[in-house]
Amino acid sequence: MCDRSHLSEQAIDSRARRAARHAGLIARKSRRSMSIDNWGGYMLIDARRNCVNGSRFDLTAEDIISFCKPQASEREIGGAA
Repeated sequence: MCDRSHLSEQAIDSRARRAARHAGLIARKSRRSMSIDNWGGYMLIDARRNCVNGSRFDLTAEDIISFCKPQASEREIGGAA
């Protein structure tokens, strides 16, 4: 049987990655142990592999969703004109 908290964590992770992709970004999760320069969270990078936000892997999945939401909306508005 699957743990519900684990499923919801996976769902939020997938949602954050989708939001980043929709905004033209990549959500990268840290795989290393936490340190002063690596907080164990997410980093947002663009297509050229430049850090856009979260240079210390200090973003949560919710941060990514909220950060990418306005960018995705602007991209849709800009594409429609």
